[in-house]
Amino acid sequence: MKFHFKNGYLYCEKLKIKDIQDQIPESPFYLYSLTQITENYNAYQTALEGVESIIGYAIKANNNLTILKHLRELGSGAVLVSGNELRIALAAGFDPKRTVLNGNGKTISELILAAEHEVMINIDSEFDLEHVREAAREIGKVANVLIRINPDVDPEVHAYVSTGIKNSKFGIRNERLHWFLDQIQAEPLLNLVGVHCHLGSTIKKVRIFRDATILMMEFIETIRDAGFDLRYLNIGGGLGIDYEKTGESIPTPSHLIDSIRDVLTDDIGLIIEPGRSIIGNSSVLVNRVTGVKTNGNKHFIVIDGSMAELIRPSLYDAYQHIDFIEPVDGEVITYDVVGPVCESADFLGKDRALPTPHEGAGLVVYDAGAYCYAMSSNYNLKMRPPEYLVDNDRLTQIRRSETFEEHMRLFEV
Repeated sequence: MKFHFKNGYLYCEKLKIKDIQDQIPESPFYLYSLTQITENYNAYQTALEGVESIIGYAIKANNNLTILKHLRELGSGAVLVSGNELRIALAAGFDPKRTVLNGNGKTISELILAAEHEVMINIDSEFDLEHVREAAREIGKVANVLIRINPDVDPEVHAYVSTGIKNSKFGIRNERLHWFLDQIQAEPLLNLVGVHCHLGSTIKKVRIFRDATILMMEFIETIRDAGFDLRYLNIGGGLGIDYEKTGESIPTPSHLIDSIRDVLTDDIGLIIEPGRSIIGNSSVLVNRVTGVKTNGNKHFIVIDGSMAELIRPSLYDAYQHIDFIEPVDGEVITYDVVGPVCESADFLGKDRALPTPHEGAGLVVYDAGAYCYAMSSNYNLKMRPPEYLVDNDRLTQIRRSETFEEHMRLFEV
């Protein structure tokens, strides 16, 4: 791992994070390892050797432009869930023909933008099909589409990140498949190129992907029998990472691909949509301790980071590992690590056995690369923090912090 301890201090690649913190005026801030991102992406490339495929990085996980450009240079495609994500993908130089637009509520303007750039578009519902057809007719151009089929496979994860079961808001009902095929066949401006499923997120059992792939290959045969020449099976993303740091065996990209390799056929290309497993463990949120307090039977470490910068623990009750970036020799006590936001839900970790820190001590929340900055907010008028990138022994700022002055300009009408 690119985050490691040496002589009691946490390093990111070759740089001591305490030294970085001392030279950066803002706190908290996000810190990324470029080498970790590269290794994570290359693990997918290696796993997919011999399989015609598109690695479609899920931009929703982390949309930093510098990181997007780096992934594009490595050969990545992109997966999008909004028109603005398409715009930033274009700005990063992604080939739009190797991108997919997902979503259960795409607007006409988003669909027109996607069709203009020949992005593959997932059809998610009856009204979504009609909107895609309307967009294609508006610009007089064929839209390449996939059908998002809900395979009703339980990913065995938190309900909020489970997307492939029967009652999900995503995807079409299996029994409606032939209706969709008839509608697409009757519209010359719709070109069905593939099928798609997405089971959920933080998945740690590859048999779940295998079960879904077997079902999806059966759907592909049904669709081909109806006269369609499909090119792609998109199995989505969702591979988990080791948030808990317990030594649990987490499936790798090779485990995932090897589990489905014998199910795939040579005449179908594979699209996979990793986000978290490419970017999640590449970053930490670096904070300073504001103080320590005790109320009743609870002990608290209060830091300057909060749910505004990193909401996953508050939103999902998700575990993210916490540690100090420097030697801390105080008494070990069970603490809740909390921020300054005026909500009881503002915590980064609960019931953590940590040494009692001094004021100003550096503290990190690990595995902050995915769905952390991307889900940050201005709640309590906290300004979104800066982001920095380490490449070996070089530190670069890749996003500056927001300012109050910029926020106030939004009211100038």
